[in-house]
Amino acid sequence: MSAPAPSTLAIVDAEPLPRQEEVLTDAALAFVAELHRQFTPRRNELLTRRGERRAEIARTSTLDFLPETAAVRADDSWKVAPAPAALNDRRVEITGPTDRKMTINALNSGAKVWLADFEDASAPTWENVVLGQLNLTDAYERRIDFTDPKSGKSYALKSADELATVVMRPRGWHLEERHLQLDGVSVPGALVDFGLYFFHNAQRLIDLGKGPYFYLPKTESHLEARLWNDIFVFAQDYVGIPQGTVRATVLIETITAAYEMEEILYELRDHAAGLNAGRWDYLFSIVKNFRDGGAKFVLPDRNAVTMTAPFMRAYTELLVRTCHKRGAHAIGGMAAFIPSRRDAEVNKVAFEKVKADKDREANDGFDGSWVAHPDLVPIALASFDAVLGEKPNQKDRLREDVSVAPGDLIAVDSLDASPTYDGLRNAVAVGIRYIEAWLRGLGAVAIFNLMEDAATAEISRSQIWQWINADVVFENGEHATADLARKVAAEELAAIREEIGEETFTAGKWQQAHDLLLQVSLDQDYADFLTLPAYEQLR
Repeated sequence: MSAPAPSTLAIVDAEPLPRQEEVLTDAALAFVAELHRQFTPRRNELLTRRGERRAEIARTSTLDFLPETAAVRADDSWKVAPAPAALNDRRVEITGPTDRKMTINALNSGAKVWLADFEDASAPTWENVVLGQLNLTDAYERRIDFTDPKSGKSYALKSADELATVVMRPRGWHLEERHLQLDGVSVPGALVDFGLYFFHNAQRLIDLGKGPYFYLPKTESHLEARLWNDIFVFAQDYVGIPQGTVRATVLIETITAAYEMEEILYELRDHAAGLNAGRWDYLFSIVKNFRDGGAKFVLPDRNAVTMTAPFMRAYTELLVRTCHKRGAHAIGGMAAFIPSRRDAEVNKVAFEKVKADKDREANDGFDGSWVAHPDLVPIALASFDAVLGEKPNQKDRLREDVSVAPGDLIAVDSLDASPTYDGLRNAVAVGIRYIEAWLRGLGAVAIFNLMEDAATAEISRSQIWQWINADVVFENGEHATADLARKVAAEELAAIREEIGEETFTAGKWQQAHDLLLQVSLDQDYADFLTLPAYEQLR
């Protein structure tokens, strides 16, 4: 008797979308189902391991480089695979979600790379998940255009040699995709995003002289990098393309990953393209992991934690040294400023800050950096052009002058700044405004002249939580308490209602966002990710 045919993926509780059959083909869904069968059990084990490691940090209030992988760090002989031509020059990268207009604008932006984002800059509605895939395929096939219904302005792609190289970012390991299930079990969002994109576009990208390139978010250990590497090996064999075609850049945006940079590159060495310094998630991770560590781990206002803070310098300089030692690209952090069409003075000050930030990164040895808006591409480009000239990167700068001790990465108390009452107000204001937009399906949101994404909301709610639980006293003498947070949130909600008018307020999800922010900021049981309870409310 022959074995029964394996179960197929079911599309659950999802309204049909235009052209979804082009993305959700039987063959593509069979591939995603096989990824799920092969790799979800290991993903589940690694999520459990995250909790165990967090408990160990709570017990010891410290971290160190891993003794069991000392031989990997000490072995100077290994390097990552050479960069493919399309990823050798990454001096400016633009980030953003994969809606139709952004797809065209990002590809046309003049940046070398576009981080096409299914993660923090995209709220994972079924529409965003499926149509984002369609938009990328349409772009590769050059059948994409867009006319803005409000302005009537039309958008179309430039010539192929002027377009950015796409590096796609799937969701983090912690998120499920509730609309795709196998035998009643949801498939991890990461496998859905990776699987659909890889299956449809790997060969298409090779034919275009590029390849399936990925950013890997929220990685917490080299074992998680090993899982991704095994997925890449399996996927390349499955569709019949050469091993080593995939390239992955890992975001070092968790404090535990900062202690495993070399090991992460080692695990991915045949597929590794570099590491990236992701600022807001990194700070969120410090708060999350050291939230019971006492006063010395209390972060000041997020805007006071610049990249020149000693513990942030240790992190970024170690990243550059690690990458260049192993032949990988080191990619710097985000310039999130959104230029104002109305305020030239705001722009002038912000552009100067962006230039200083990008000058510092280029001079530190980074090979490229991120921006959130096309108007910032020329500024970042000028900073890196001044250092690189005609060279595609500066991986020859080994930064052997850098020496980072384990304690340097968590020396939060080396920063001479304290939480402020205005910092609390800003965290509440930004948190409510971002979550409200996210619940309406928007992941990248302009708030107070900054492009904010889910990492912003994470650091906002984490800081509120930390300040209350550490009994911080602000400069005005007020204690950080749950009651104060509720008072500030009520005032912010009233101010928003006044600002936008009753009709617009009622049509939005403002009360829901207010309630959710307070839930994840005030609950004693700290939620690992804001997006987990938020996803339950995303309809």
